[in-house]
Amino acid sequence: MRGSKFLASTVIALGLITSVNTSAEKKEGEVTKSVKEDTRPNVLLLIGDDTAFGDLGMYGSEVQTPNMDKLSKAGVRFSNFHASPVCSVTRSMLITGANNIEAGLATFDYSIYPPSEGKPGYEGYLTKNTVAISELLNDAGYNVYKSGKWHLGGEARGGEGPLGWGFTKEFGILSGGSNHWNNLSMTPELTEAGLKERRIEPWTLNGKPYDRPSGIFSGELYTNQMLEFMQEDEESGKPWFAWMAFTTAHFPVQGPPELVDKYYKLYLDLGFKGLKKARYESLKSHGLISHSATEPPENKLTKVWDDLPQSEKEYQAKVMANYSAMIEDQDNRIGDIIRYLKSSGQLDNTLIVYLTDNGPEGLEPTNPSTGNAVFQKWIEDNFSTDFDSVGTADSINTIGTSWANAATGGLQWWKWFIGEGGVRVPMMILPPGALNGEYQRANEISNAVVSVKDLPMTILDYAGISHPGTEYKGRTVAEPSGMSIRPFLEGNSDIIRTEDDWYAFELFGNAFVISGNYKAIKVREGMFNDGKWHLYNTIDDPSESHPLEQKDPARLKKMVAIYDAYAEEHNIIPVDEDWSPFAAASE
Repeated sequence: MRGSKFLASTVIALGLITSVNTSAEKKEGEVTKSVKEDTRPNVLLLIGDDTAFGDLGMYGSEVQTPNMDKLSKAGVRFSNFHASPVCSVTRSMLITGANNIEAGLATFDYSIYPPSEGKPGYEGYLTKNTVAISELLNDAGYNVYKSGKWHLGGEARGGEGPLGWGFTKEFGILSGGSNHWNNLSMTPELTEAGLKERRIEPWTLNGKPYDRPSGIFSGELYTNQMLEFMQEDEESGKPWFAWMAFTTAHFPVQGPPELVDKYYKLYLDLGFKGLKKARYESLKSHGLISHSATEPPENKLTKVWDDLPQSEKEYQAKVMANYSAMIEDQDNRIGDIIRYLKSSGQLDNTLIVYLTDNGPEGLEPTNPSTGNAVFQKWIEDNFSTDFDSVGTADSINTIGTSWANAATGGLQWWKWFIGEGGVRVPMMILPPGALNGEYQRANEISNAVVSVKDLPMTILDYAGISHPGTEYKGRTVAEPSGMSIRPFLEGNSDIIRTEDDWYAFELFGNAFVISGNYKAIKVREGMFNDGKWHLYNTIDDPSESHPLEQKDPARLKKMVAIYDAYAEEHNIIPVDEDWSPFAAASE
């Protein structure tokens, strides 16, 4: 079946092109050009963290993102791009082009269903059953850099860090996140002693321990180190691949204070429901969801703004203002990188891809449905919960279910859930040279069906690298099911995936199949649904409010059969109907 097999790129691997530029003379008004012996494109992969479909300026948000807005006008924004509902699972597909279960991430490392632990595909870290594009790019002569978040292994649970996967230089954290101002962890160590103290988050620079300075925001540290990597190798004559993985806007919600005030009053005035409606209407007016899309219904897990006391409204508004400040800071850092590439003469020969890894974090420790009492007790014992501390290094906050629901605008649900709000996220691509103003698809918004598995295959395509298939350096690896987007980007096709190019997904016992504009989805009772399959047209109905199984039972039956075959082929372990991954995160 076409949807379950790798569709090889038609591009033939390029040989090394040796057009040497030995002169780097700079005239007034011109940029300095690096010595380049290899004209293959650089690849800048920008990864945001826990950010909603409606959170960015170019996706209709009130959050100021002028640098990303400029990039979006030069490239293509995708409005029907799907990742997974959690960080590490998305990253496993992003770096391999394979299904998450083929890469060892059929489970989320922070919340493992006990019967699945240790089973093949459920290791909780990237396994050698796949080959990473970082390895293939390294083999092909690229400099391969990682800065920021890894979250694919190398910690106590197992697996390897970036240097074990072909990266030539690396910096940052191995885990899923950390304090944005210092070296403290965002979560406790789940031991009696660990729950009574703050935990130090290990940082590394090129595989060695790094003493993370306090008082410098995470985005600044990550960006400056990435720029240093690039500058160190500027005269190497090699192209580079940069895995630039920000931890904004992942909790703890801590934003640069100079960016917070501009958002505070707006969120205090709008509240949860007001922001949800404003984002929904903005997404429609910008053509990012269908003009026929209906407003999402109320979510039963969210709070009513008018029921909150004034002090709680003010606290919540400040948390959300910090969240938006984190996103704006990320935009500023992207601007730093783009300016460097322009000044060094590398921008026109760089493929730029931006995505976020999943929807906004709805984990709310005090919420009886999606909360975690152990986590909340650790926060109360070790951090401040005062209004004045919000956003500082001495605080740990999440935006919670209600702001997360609001942030998605015309979608429903958020991180951890496979509803569109958890898995449909911003993504844009600028082919090399797009910023010269002549790209034919510039400023286009496309609702073409795209999977996160398609991005690594697109990167390999532009780099002129053929995937080895099922054998890599003596080990058997999964053959990718991602597809290159390059034919679409270059105007040779208006379709990326047809209905036959379906893709399936499962996590926490919840599953979906996407085939064309249709999505068959099943969510267990333990995650607040009925455990039955439903069918939606997610273009016409992005909030998944109008099920179609009664109108089109044959389509649903076909899609469920596709999933059943997928689950059997990959030995997916069934999950008890009432199991909660939120409670499991404290075990």
